[in-house]
Amino acid sequence: MVTKFFLAFAVVAAPLSANAQSQGFNPDISLILDGRYSAYIDDGDYELPGFMLGGEAGPGEAGFSLGHSELVMSANIDDMYYGKMTAALHAGDEGSEFELEEAYVETMGLGHGAVVKAGRFFSAMGYLNQQHIHQWDFVDAPLIYRGLFGDQLVDDGVQLRWVAPTDLFMQLGVELGRGGQFPAGGAANDGNGTQTMFFELGGDVGASNSWQLGFSHWKAEVAERVGGGHGHGDAHDTATETPVFHGDSKLSAVDFVWKWAPNGNSSQQNLKFQFEYFVRDEEGHVELEGSDPLEESHYDGTQRGWYSQVIYQFMPQWRVGLRYDRLSANNDGDDMEVLAEAGLDDEGHTPKRTTLMVDYSRSEFSRLRLQWNLDDSSENSDKYLMLQYQMSLGSHGAHSF
Repeated sequence: MVTKFFLAFAVVAAPLSANAQSQGFNPDISLILDGRYSAYIDDGDYELPGFMLGGEAGPGEAGFSLGHSELVMSANIDDMYYGKMTAALHAGDEGSEFELEEAYVETMGLGHGAVVKAGRFFSAMGYLNQQHIHQWDFVDAPLIYRGLFGDQLVDDGVQLRWVAPTDLFMQLGVELGRGGQFPAGGAANDGNGTQTMFFELGGDVGASNSWQLGFSHWKAEVAERVGGGHGHGDAHDTATETPVFHGDSKLSAVDFVWKWAPNGNSSQQNLKFQFEYFVRDEEGHVELEGSDPLEESHYDGTQRGWYSQVIYQFMPQWRVGLRYDRLSANNDGDDMEVLAEAGLDDEGHTPKRTTLMVDYSRSEFSRLRLQWNLDDSSENSDKYLMLQYQMSLGSHGAHSF
């Protein structure tokens, strides 16, 4: 599949090359290589009690594996538009998988602080969600991102954002999405299944400190969210039963980031504190597709979670980090066995995790990372050891705050 993609790209790009060069079209192209080694004790099916998992949620493969490599192409299209495409290659259940991660156009020069983005992009829901995986400070996503989004929330749609003409940074935005992917699914309402609103503000405190505070809200008409099963050995559990949720989902979040660098110079020393809190309310029904007779249950649930992390660059090229995650769920229905098989029974457990990491960056184009997780996110506590490399071939865009 990967080979076919590059062949197709070459065929399409070749006839355009001469004309594009004549018009000064010179896209930035970069390749982010990601590889890792993981060691952990429990090799059974991963679960996060109280959360219906999907997407790419999970600890990944044990041993040596390909991580999340990205091919990125971007360029100004003319004086009014900018375009970007990101294709990702990562390890999946059936070997390496290739997918289109982002493909969008964005306006430039509209004036009055307004920008319109259209296509497939990472939602502005939360703080970390807008960042590519190679920008993350840890190998894996926070537990709450794993539980709510299957690691990241991406959708097809349109985004409008506006930056206010004030000394204090203030940005307002809205998104309308298709809702065809986890955690919405089904592209309800004729392909207009999700709506997002977000508000960010921030500023500087003296010459050495800066901060950002964000609020966001996402809601969806969920037509068909497909999750992984969590059978517990009952006689009616079968591999063919797939949990599916239909109903309404509403998610609210607050995030806060504080950065410190001596006199604003982050090259020698810097520190970043990051915090996000999410709460999701859902109501509808869950059914086990493939069961005979059909098993289903009304579902009314609330899931909450937060993480807090601090990253300290104590000398050039070296950083250390500490992160703590904690989740909770309060889900109810008229058939708790069905909800349990969908992963929505919290099993009397409070998922939590502590993570330590140290990394070394020879330059902005390379990074080596060692990470250790004390993971108590499921009933069986586990310890993870992860080694990761990230290498960038070619230029890559500036990172957000």
